[in-house]
Amino acid sequence: IEKLIITSTSETYGSAQHIPMDEKHELVGQSPYSASKIAADQLSLSYNKSFGLPIKIVRPFNTFGPRQSARAIIPSIISQLIKSDTVQVGNLYPKRDFTYVRDTVSGFYEIASSDKLFGEVTNIGMNFSISIKDLISIIANIIGVNPYIKSDRKRIRAEQSEVDNLVCDNSKILSETNWKPKYSIESALEETIGWVKDNKSHFKSSIYNV
Repeated sequence: IEKLIITSTSETYGSAQHIPMDEKHELVGQSPYSASKIAADQLSLSYNKSFGLPIKIVRPFNTFGPRQSARAIIPSIISQLIKSDTVQVGNLYPKRDFTYVRDTVSGFYEIASSDKLFGEVTNIGMNFSISIKDLISIIANIIGVNPYIKSDRKRIRAEQSEVDNLVCDNSKILSETNWKPKYSIESALEETIGWVKDNKSHFKSSIYNV
């Protein structure tokens, strides 16, 4: 095996202890999902340390774009707002560092292509976060509706498991590879909205489903 890429997640950091969040940020198993990913990362790194397995861990922040699960926050908001001006969401105030899928994929490619970064973790993100409430406003503005926001209890995470803020420190990937993000949140959302509009049959906007 020449190279083995392990996909991690920004959720391993838990709520931000400092901003932006670099690869040395404390790991917090704030949810069972987060804890399972921390375990997977550490097990992978142990194979690098013990046996020299050529592992690179890629830690993307919140990726979005065409073909994403309808349960995810961005396609859920879009599919609701292209059918009506009402959008049902959970907590409006968590902030996330959203990265367009094309930029995430190019980040994976650059990390995989590098002759460095073995046995290390590398973030992929935009060094910018936005609240769910502000995200709704941007999406509604692009679609051209004035949104009415309703809180849906089914969509609210258990209180202690909710991560308040995720902001990527992307200085490592910028300095160690040729990666540069090409999409702003607005241009990425425009492409995503266009795809959802062209594929309405895949979405059941009134149902919270995968």
